[in-house]
Amino acid sequence: MIALEDRRMLALNITTATGSGASQRLACGVAGIDQRTLQRWNANEGLSKGDGRPQAVHPVPSHALSAAERARLLSVANEPRFASVPPARIVPMLADEGVYLASESSFTRVLREQGQTTHRGRSKAPKAVRPPTTHIASAVRQVWCWDMTYLPAIVMGRWFHLYLILDLYSRKIVGWEVHDSDSSDHAVHLVRRTALAEGIAALPAKPVLHGDNGSTLKATTVLAMLNWLGIKPSYSRPRVSDDNAYSESLFRTAKYRPEFPAKGFADLESARTWAASFVHWYNVEHRHSGIRYVSPAQRHEGKDQTILAARHALYTKARELNPARWSGNTRNWSAIGAVTLNPERDCIVKQHSVANNIQQMAA
Repeated sequence: MIALEDRRMLALNITTATGSGASQRLACGVAGIDQRTLQRWNANEGLSKGDGRPQAVHPVPSHALSAAERARLLSVANEPRFASVPPARIVPMLADEGVYLASESSFTRVLREQGQTTHRGRSKAPKAVRPPTTHIASAVRQVWCWDMTYLPAIVMGRWFHLYLILDLYSRKIVGWEVHDSDSSDHAVHLVRRTALAEGIAALPAKPVLHGDNGSTLKATTVLAMLNWLGIKPSYSRPRVSDDNAYSESLFRTAKYRPEFPAKGFADLESARTWAASFVHWYNVEHRHSGIRYVSPAQRHEGKDQTILAARHALYTKARELNPARWSGNTRNWSAIGAVTLNPERDCIVKQHSVANNIQQMAA
């Protein structure tokens, strides 16, 4: 393989020789290349881009990360706090600290070269799902999702029951409880307590509460409480397992946390202690990928736009300091708008957005 600079020098010498009357074939033979090779260089931009074969040795770009920058990037990625965090979350967390080392793709590229691109933590690669039904939330307290999951105990065959209510717009856990039995009375108490904590009584429009077709969530006492609170119930379609995707994703996140006990919980108190710790981490510390890597609590309180604007300013400054490393616009840090639960058709979302904009303008 001939380097780009050597190619250009050989081509220049051959052109000079042929200009003086020499045969191109003989000049190529003296230069040590075949005449067809020179023709291929001229036809395939071989004198401007170099060898295009994967095994070719290409010159290092002038704007590439230096050895010191790569070493620092790798050192930060392997800090204990980032040991189970992918680059997609490392970069925003550093941005919140006012630190910019490199883009997400650069983090991934360096980690790939070091053999560290396997799935970090206990999580597994996500699987694509087909959303079937539609609920749209353009603000907090419009759509809630709730469900119940089993927490294993040390004693085989015994389970604790974790109830969670999730705000669709902000992804914040607005209500949770852990019990040693599955009962509609627990669901009634959780809904009433959550509605009181979120101030539902003062809202002109009450939220929709979406859940599965479990007997506990469809019990008469639960429906009576929802009717008294003014909350409209919504249920998944029969025999469809992905109608409540946000709740299922939340439970998956919970059970793949490093501190989740693989052998089960010793008693009800330990299960409640773990649940309280998880809810605090999820609401306050967790950078959620679905809301531009801000925490659910920040989005629930309306602080996400200020944080995302600060990130955009940081990226803009980083591009101004080293524009050669940016081939286009900076990363999109605009705030997420309306959130849909299992959208059926794009026209439904568009109609909702248009109606919502008209309603805001009229107000």
